Amino acid sequence: MPDEVDVVVIGMGPGGEDVASRLATAGLSVVGIESRLVGGECPYFACIPTKMMVRAADALGEARRVSELAGSAEVAPDWGPVATRIRDEATTGWDDTIAAERFESTGGRLVRGTGRISAPGEVSVNGRTLRARRAIVLNPGTEPAVPPIEGLAQTPYWTNRDAVSVQKAPGSLIVLGGGPVGLEFAQVFARFGSRVTVVEAQPHLLPAAEPEAAEVITERLQAERLTVLAGANVERVSHDGTFRVSAGGTELAADQLLVATGRRTDLATLGVGEIGLDEQARTIEVDDRMRAARGVWAIGDVTGKGAFTHNSVYQARIAAADILGEPGPVADYRAMPSVTFTDPEVAAVGYTAAQAAEAGLRTRTATTRLQDSARGFIHKTGNEGLIKLVADADHDVLVGATVVGPGAGEILGALAVAVHAEVPVDLLGQMIFAYPTFHRAIESALAEL
Repeated sequence: MPDEVDVVVIGMGPGGEDVASRLATAGLSVVGIESRLVGGECPYFACIPTKMMVRAADALGEARRVSELAGSAEVAPDWGPVATRIRDEATTGWDDTIAAERFESTGGRLVRGTGRISAPGEVSVNGRTLRARRAIVLNPGTEPAVPPIEGLAQTPYWTNRDAVSVQKAPGSLIVLGGGPVGLEFAQVFARFGSRVTVVEAQPHLLPAAEPEAAEVITERLQAERLTVLAGANVERVSHDGTFRVSAGGTELAADQLLVATGRRTDLATLGVGEIGLDEQARTIEVDDRMRAARGVWAIGDVTGKGAFTHNSVYQARIAAADILGEPGPVADYRAMPSVTFTDPEVAAVGYTAAQAAEAGLRTRTATTRLQDSARGFIHKTGNEGLIKLVADADHDVLVGATVVGPGAGEILGALAVAVHAEVPVDLLGQMIFAYPTFHRAIESALAEL
């Protein structure tokens, strides 16, 4: 006979762990199923360890600017402390015991294995069947998407999981993909001495970002002697001890190849066809309370609302409240923030100008350069950046903003509040902005708007 529980959560990434813990704490019998590590990609292969890498690389980058500001300094990169910190402080040797015990302390039960919907209201795992009386929550996360390039599958390429766990920086590296993941790794390894080439099929890096943002980060990477090939399709890859890549008519060679071309979820393996969903789809469509089908909720990357830890945890709160029958706000993605942790950082919230136009909005935009601000003048080297605002011209509110520059993710906070709360542009313009700060450049952009 099937084991009966109140809730089964498939996938214990940040959102899955959050929703499972909330429901278990509320007194429901909850089983969380995870085939990899409790906590998901973020603490072991993404957010936390990669930002430790970025922090170390930024220290090197800033040290190399000393000669322009304060004398002289010699920089000798050493990957050893980075690898040690990732192993000991971030991932505890890629051991999820602490995370597993944290969940189980809420009263939930953890099952190691691959969960699959086998019938409405039922999940199979390890040859057993679990019957969910109240809910099934899907939080399968994503896997690196590897494009079908000739020869690539036969080579020992890296994904983000491999790059995070390396013991030393490669002598040379080719990065396929000029999105956030690819660019963060590219700059990190370049600052640790690797000769890096970034290959992006779209016309510019960070294809989803404002073109002005892509221009700033491209110029910075090139100034740091990275090679950028944008608008270049990869025709084939081979490996004879050295990776050889044919891209856009150019022949490239490097010690290592990092594939950072997006993420995917195998919905067929998840068994969503058993509840009437399309197993060939890229994402699972959910309503504003995360309902995917009768008795089934979905959260995280698989919903297509943003592959961010903060989005997954945000959705987890909404799903938990709905399963418990509690009142609460519905999902609202108007002010979804994102940050690419390059130097300079690239942060955005809401619509880009192009996305707003696609949504049918009549807009006004304004852009100001950070280096033209008082703080930019003071900061001097490494002060490149901008603030771009996108306003709904009919309602006089911001619907999007992009910040590029030092600490852009922190500057974004004020603009995220403005977009989320629909603060009138005129009212924003009446604010007092501290001087001399980078965020004061918001005032200049508002004046132009």
